[in-house]
Amino acid sequence: MPITRLEPCALGLTIDPDSLEFPDTSALIDQPLDWIGQERARQATYFGLEMEHPDYNLFVLGETGSGRSSLLRQTMTEVAARKPVSRDLCYMYNFDVPERPLALHLPAGKGSWLRQQLTQSMSHLLQEIPERLSGDDFKVETSHIEKRFKLEETRYFDELNTFAESLCFALRRESGRLVFTLLDESGKPLTEEEILALPKDRRAALDQDEQVLRSEIASYLQKIRVLEQSRDKELAALCRGWIEPLLGQVLNVALEGLDQSFSDHTRLKNHLDNIKHDILENLDLFQLTDLSEEKNPEDLKQLFERYRINVVVDNRDLLSAPVVIDENPSFKSLIGSIGYQSVEGVLVTDFTRIRAGSLLRAHGGFLMLHLDDLLVDAFLWEKFCRLLRNHLLQIEEPWAVNVSAPVVPIEPEAVKVDVRIVLIGSREQYYAIQEENPELARRFRVKVDFAAAFTASIQAYRALSVFIAHICQQSCLPHFSREAVASVLRTCHRAAEDQKRLSANFSHTEMLVVESARQCKTRGNLVVEARDVTTAQRARTLRHNYPDQCAQEAIADGDVVITVHDERIGQINGLSLIEMGDHSFGIPSRITAHTFAGEDGLLNIEREVGMSGPIHDKGVFILQNFLSALFHHNAPLAFNASIVFEQEYYGVEGDSASCAELYALLSALSGLPFRQGIAVTGAINQYGEMLPIGGINEKIEGFFRVCATAGLDGTQGVLIPDRNCRHLMLDDEVVDAVSKGVFHIYAINHMREGLELLSGLPAGISAGTDLQEIINYPQDTVLGYAQKTLRVYRMACQQPSQRTKVLHKRSGEHVDK
Repeated sequence: MPITRLEPCALGLTIDPDSLEFPDTSALIDQPLDWIGQERARQATYFGLEMEHPDYNLFVLGETGSGRSSLLRQTMTEVAARKPVSRDLCYMYNFDVPERPLALHLPAGKGSWLRQQLTQSMSHLLQEIPERLSGDDFKVETSHIEKRFKLEETRYFDELNTFAESLCFALRRESGRLVFTLLDESGKPLTEEEILALPKDRRAALDQDEQVLRSEIASYLQKIRVLEQSRDKELAALCRGWIEPLLGQVLNVALEGLDQSFSDHTRLKNHLDNIKHDILENLDLFQLTDLSEEKNPEDLKQLFERYRINVVVDNRDLLSAPVVIDENPSFKSLIGSIGYQSVEGVLVTDFTRIRAGSLLRAHGGFLMLHLDDLLVDAFLWEKFCRLLRNHLLQIEEPWAVNVSAPVVPIEPEAVKVDVRIVLIGSREQYYAIQEENPELARRFRVKVDFAAAFTASIQAYRALSVFIAHICQQSCLPHFSREAVASVLRTCHRAAEDQKRLSANFSHTEMLVVESARQCKTRGNLVVEARDVTTAQRARTLRHNYPDQCAQEAIADGDVVITVHDERIGQINGLSLIEMGDHSFGIPSRITAHTFAGEDGLLNIEREVGMSGPIHDKGVFILQNFLSALFHHNAPLAFNASIVFEQEYYGVEGDSASCAELYALLSALSGLPFRQGIAVTGAINQYGEMLPIGGINEKIEGFFRVCATAGLDGTQGVLIPDRNCRHLMLDDEVVDAVSKGVFHIYAINHMREGLELLSGLPAGISAGTDLQEIINYPQDTVLGYAQKTLRVYRMACQQPSQRTKVLHKRSGEHVDK
């Protein structure tokens, strides 16, 4: 196949503005945004979000700027609108084990309602209970019980007193105690001196009577204790009888206000019964006395704290299932937290300090996370993986076990979480999880793979035009004419490096739209035109191309030696792509080769000094094997050769220079000068076929600028693989130079075609040549001259005594037999 000199029309893509069928984008603002070029991702997203079965979480792959986050957020909201509102989640006091608060699920909006209802109920009870316990009717019944107790107590005391008198003792109450004294025959109390003056046998009898009396007093006190207990029980029963109906009436209002069909109805009923029982057990706190008046308010406050409802997830304002986007997940924001306070040097807490994280708030709906954010915290990542495995969430404070101060922790009841996770990550992370953590991988059964580029079509152009219209509408920007839209679309082709595909990096498109609109405003126009887009592109390039400018100036000043005129032996211009994150540009590199007689074969200097990457080394090995295939009939090959990128100080990677390296080597072997005005880029395989490479536009434009600075004379150009032709989206300046015939783009399918262009001689092989059958290449061909040199080298190596008569191969020399 002959070499092809590309026409200007083949160097880019022209989009007819009339094919867009709208005057400007203001006519498109009513049309909905679509999943532009992402049909596969769209189907996967709807499948995952609508699947009810667990473990169908979504792992979203794609490049930053592809619109994956905004599209997923939009779809999550759409699907959530068809799902019911999630339940509220509350925590309440556990009367059996206070350090383990209980979870309570209520219908949406009923959590805050129940909290308010119980607060009102407690306020009502705080006022009503003391009033009932201080009412006249209650006091009458209380006095009856107290009077009966007094009568019984008096009877017991009279019996004891009669018994004491029979023993000549007198009893009296003194400061709540019983005091007895010995009486004489006349009934007068005996003094201690008088008692000591009594006969010894009389004193012994008195001591015995005293012991008997003490025993009777103990029996009396026991009867009184039993009597008091009976009285207290009767009073308590009276209080309960008066208050229990009130509690039932007040607390049942909360229960009756809820639909009994919700799952935790029984749990709530039991909790209200526990509140009722707890209040009845502490009714004494509601009875104010002079002794307890200062103590009651604090005691009642602590008592009522138990009856509060902590609403950790309140869905009263939602109309459908929740959609939560956690842009900055931490353990606290994702899992939840428990607040602590220091009391006398001890950290304490209770169920009212439990706070929910985004996982609980997203229960019943969707939660979007970025994988990079989760991987920052190993403990959070472990907790997240555990949640995906068992679907249970335990709120805790991981720091509580590591603090130096004493901690009184609580352990809230774990709750079941039903949430569809949308996890955004890279392809590398996705496949790493597939390989290293299959247990986690099976929790993400839906892969949402966003394409980096998509096929161009009228429909795709239309969808991108709608996208531009929405940007203008949302950001209050002037709308774009169809000529300006066509210019933006051409930029999308350029970003994709493909005349048939468009880039899916919509953040770059949005950036260009905003910057073009500014150019439009600067010149006072109301509609963005194509020249505004061009001006914005040039302005952005100027802001970012300082490294490119420095490289071009280094070549122009001669600090980096590049020759773009005449011919040289063993020397050729290759093309490199420099990627600096915010800007990429192409720059030529001089590749030189030397050959001479020897047995070491091909030496790649970059590889020897560790400045080349594995892909570049692979390319060199491929060309070495292809060279062996070209001259296998001359085996064993007896030559030494060296290849180097001149003035390359930062390393070489990629195989796009393998063809240029082969040409430099064949020029050195054949002794034929090659044209320096034609730069070469492209990879080759082991059959000499040209393979496409990346960065083709930047490489061509970089070499063009070097040639333009040195002076275009019509001999310069770039040699590229034919398979790269559809990737051409060159700058207008390059296209114009090609149109004028002062710069050329050549496309080849096989290395032989470029060999003929660079040398001006036949290559020595044709399209139908079988390298396995070649014995001799024709003379006056590039491969024929190279073959002749290799034979001289072999003779030199086989006849050591004759080596001094053989001229070694040098640049500018040709060795004959």
